[in-house]
Amino acid sequence: MASEMMRHVRCENREISYLLEQKPVKNLNLRIHKDGRVFLSANSDVPTSEIDAFILSKASYIFAAQDKFAEIARYSPQPKQYVSGETFYFLGRGLRLKVASAAKETVYTDGFYLFLNVKDTSDFSKKQRLITRYLDRQCEATFREVLDQAYPPFQKYGVAKPQLRFRSMETRWGSCLPKKQIITLNKQLLEAPRNCIEYVVVHELCHLVHPNHSKQFYAFLTMFMPDWKERKIELEKNCVLWL
Repeated sequence: MASEMMRHVRCENREISYLLEQKPVKNLNLRIHKDGRVFLSANSDVPTSEIDAFILSKASYIFAAQDKFAEIARYSPQPKQYVSGETFYFLGRGLRLKVASAAKETVYTDGFYLFLNVKDTSDFSKKQRLITRYLDRQCEATFREVLDQAYPPFQKYGVAKPQLRFRSMETRWGSCLPKKQIITLNKQLLEAPRNCIEYVVVHELCHLVHPNHSKQFYAFLTMFMPDWKERKIELEKNCVLWL
């Protein structure tokens, strides 16, 4: 049965408070949420002194992540109002929204503008639904196309084509469930350049063979995508815009 407790350690004149969840897991699993909260799950057999030491060994990473999330929060755009002039990002390009009154409700883009035609331009909920549905369709089409192109080389390693899902995620661009053959992508990844989407898809496909981040995993990833580090840097460098 899982149990939880708050713990606190100090490092470099800063305190790290983290929620420790003790449950039947093999490894120490560290997670940092978008709001800066720190979570760690560990087996109940692991002494708390060892867990505290592990947290201290990851202090630089934790502080960097917390500072990064704080910066993202500082510069995060305000919630969309779905009015003309707002910018929506699509495959690394900013699209300026143009809202117009029309009998037929449509959403489309010419590569420069995102056009929203709606019966009542003051109906926030309707505008939000139309844009959300449009972007969800673009996620489905774009992510599936990238997966279809990236998957074939993995077949010779006995990898079955995975089921593709997408949803909003706070701290990950993608995730993989190797046993269930499911890859999930962050909906906001649609805002990133296509080469960054390709990196995330190939990264998750590699987890179907190596369900970890071992040296073997990174060697496997490098074999399929030699420039993955550059793509990862590009994705992380611009995530302030995209998160």
